[in-house]
Amino acid sequence: MKKNDFKQYILIILGSFSLSFGAVAFYSPNEIISGGGIGISLMLHFLFPDITLGIFMALVSAPFLVLSYIFFGKYYLFKTFIVVVLLSTFTDILKEVLKIDAITNDILLAAIFGGIFIGLGIGLIIKGRASTGSTSVIGEILAKKTKYKAAEVLLTIDAFIMLASVFVYKDIDKSLYSLLSVYIGMKVLDILLTGRPSKKIVNIISTNVEVLKEQIRDKIEEHGTILTGIGLHQAQDKTIIYVTVEASKIELLRDLIRKYDPDAFMIISEASEFMGRDNSI
Repeated sequence: MKKNDFKQYILIILGSFSLSFGAVAFYSPNEIISGGGIGISLMLHFLFPDITLGIFMALVSAPFLVLSYIFFGKYYLFKTFIVVVLLSTFTDILKEVLKIDAITNDILLAAIFGGIFIGLGIGLIIKGRASTGSTSVIGEILAKKTKYKAAEVLLTIDAFIMLASVFVYKDIDKSLYSLLSVYIGMKVLDILLTGRPSKKIVNIISTNVEVLKEQIRDKIEEHGTILTGIGLHQAQDKTIIYVTVEASKIELLRDLIRKYDPDAFMIISEASEFMGRDNSI
C-alpha cells in the first residue's frame, strides 16, 4: 500500500470513529440529531429501540451504496462501503458493548460538542478521499444531472430531516438544538477543509500608489500586486494595491494609509485558503 493510501485510510478510520462517538455520546442520549443518514438512523432507532443504531446506519446507507456504484463506479463504492462498515461497527461497539453513557445531559452542550465531533468526522473522511455515503450521494448525483448544486440539495434534504424530527421527538426545542448542532458541524468542517489562515486580503484604491507601495514593502514586508482598471461610472483610471497582510499587521496598514493617503479606499476580506509557491500574490 502506498504511503498516501495508508494515510487516507487512517483518516477514514479516525473520521468514522469521530462520527460514531458524536452520535453515541452526545446525540442519541439527548434525542437530538444531525443531518444526512446519521440523522435518519437516530430517528429510526428512537422509534424502534430494539434494533441497534449501528444496524440502522448500515440499513439507511445500503440503497445509497447501490446508487454510488451505478453513478460513480467501483472505487468510490469501495471506500464508501468501508466508511459505512466502520461507522456501523464503531457505533454498536460504543453503544452496545462498551455502553458509553452521555458525556453531558445538558442539551446545549450536547448540541455544540456533538456538532464538533460530527463535523470533524466528516472532514477527516473527506480528507481521506471518501464519502459518508447516505444523502451526500443524492446531492452529488443531482448536481451532475440538474442545474442544482450539491449543497442546495443536501440543505433541502436536511431541512426535511429536521422537520421530521419535530414529529418523531415531539419537541420543537430539540429540533432547534439539532439545527444549531448542524451549523456548528458545518463550521468545523469548513475550518478543517479550508483552514483559517492568519492573513487577510486587502484591496487599496489609492492616488498615491508609489509611496504606499514602498511603505507596505518596507514596514509590513508583505507580497502584493498592483492592478489598474477603469471606474464603472465615470470611466476614471483606477490603481489598486492587492495585498495579503497578517491579521496582526492590519492596524499598522491602516496607520500607513491614514498618514500617506487619507483619501484612499480600503477593503478587507477573509482569506479562506492559500496554496502555491510561498503564498505570494
